[in-house]
Amino acid sequence: MTDMGALRKAVTAWAAGGPGGPAHDLADRLLVHTAVLLEGPSDAAAVEAMAARHGRDLAAEGVCVLPMGGAMSVGRFAELLGPSALDLRLVGLCDEREQDFYVRALKRADASPQGLFVCAADLEDELIRALGVSTVTELVEAEGESRRLQTFLRQPAQQGRAAHQQLRRFLGTKAGRKIRYGRVLVEALEPARTPAPLEGLFGAL
Repeated sequence: MTDMGALRKAVTAWAAGGPGGPAHDLADRLLVHTAVLLEGPSDAAAVEAMAARHGRDLAAEGVCVLPMGGAMSVGRFAELLGPSALDLRLVGLCDEREQDFYVRALKRADASPQGLFVCAADLEDELIRALGVSTVTELVEAEGESRRLQTFLRQPAQQGRAAHQQLRRFLGTKAGRKIRYGRVLVEALEPARTPAPLEGLFGAL
């Protein structure tokens, strides 16, 4: 895991304009063949939690889970990781509103968009819908955030919004909360309730 973390850092530094040598060396040493392109760390937390639930060690399988620091970075990462550079197989998750942007970026990098799995709003929304509002509320309470949730729900901006929209917004109101609940929500999933984009992603790995 430490070595795969070093690869993620090397690729991120390369995408920011640094040298590509360290990323090449680490990818070769770790026998990496696939990169999972994710918008941010909350998506990565959910994917890693899903892997653990399935008893899979993605790093040992040669799969690098890579949060890109924002959807707008996909073009650069696809260019560096795809056939013209590291020559890794690219798969990933994106939100529906960004699907066309991802597809264009993958095609420009000569990578197939067939490994792209699309969430209607985002992965948190997919997980909330799969689990149901009552279950997610219970999970928030179990994490010791019942009072914070109730305070949030009393805010004027939340009045009249659907319950699942309120919960989705709550998850994004504090730094690190989406990362935390990316893991918590996935760990609570029944296998038959796995959202289609997440199930499709793992079927492709």
